[in-house]
Amino acid sequence: MEQVNIHGQREERGARTPWVVGVSGASGTPYAAAVLRGLIDAGESVDLVVSRAARLTLLDETGIAFRDAHWRDDLAKWLARGADGKPGTFDVGGARLDGVRYWSAGDLGAGPSSGSYAVRGMLIVPASTASVAGVALGLSKDLLQRAASVTLKERRKLVVAVRETPLNGQTLKHLVTLDEAGAVVLPASPAFYAGATHIQDLVDFVAGRVLDAAGVPHSLYRRWEGELGGSRPPG
Repeated sequence: MEQVNIHGQREERGARTPWVVGVSGASGTPYAAAVLRGLIDAGESVDLVVSRAARLTLLDETGIAFRDAHWRDDLAKWLARGADGKPGTFDVGGARLDGVRYWSAGDLGAGPSSGSYAVRGMLIVPASTASVAGVALGLSKDLLQRAASVTLKERRKLVVAVRETPLNGQTLKHLVTLDEAGAVVLPASPAFYAGATHIQDLVDFVAGRVLDAAGVPHSLYRRWEGELGGSRPPG
């Protein structure tokens, strides 16, 4: 049986169990875009929360103004952009965004703010030190932090892709707190053994590791197979 949600999207009643993706204000919006594309490619539903600070970072890094009233068009432009800033690199138009639902960061009455709202878990990509502190301390000052707190209390998967360097002692303590609470702390640290030749390869490696932690299948990077130099081209 079909129902129409508040965004005019049709979905099967009781069939939708999304991943919540929270985008905080840390630098690294290409990481978030790669994770979102990976979830969409895997056929996963997504509930998206973009913090107020993240909108400023997105505008600075891509030139895209993310607006509540036009979120679908703005999201399509964002996800189509490559990590090098080139527009139209990826095809994300049309029905590919039908599985995405957007919630304003100020909407503390949104679905993900309640433990009775069924989700698979939450991915915070990128995670700023401010969002890390807010979740670790249980502040719930916006929907991103509230949804993360709910994820922890419901014992669901929470992946925190922290993007900051260097890290001070207080942030390290907050990360330990999240680890002890059951979250996966995943620094946005690209590796080079996968044979990266482009900035997108480095971004996709981190996004792939986030999806690995969530148990979502993907083909974003070349996995280690125990062969030294296996990623290098011959010659």
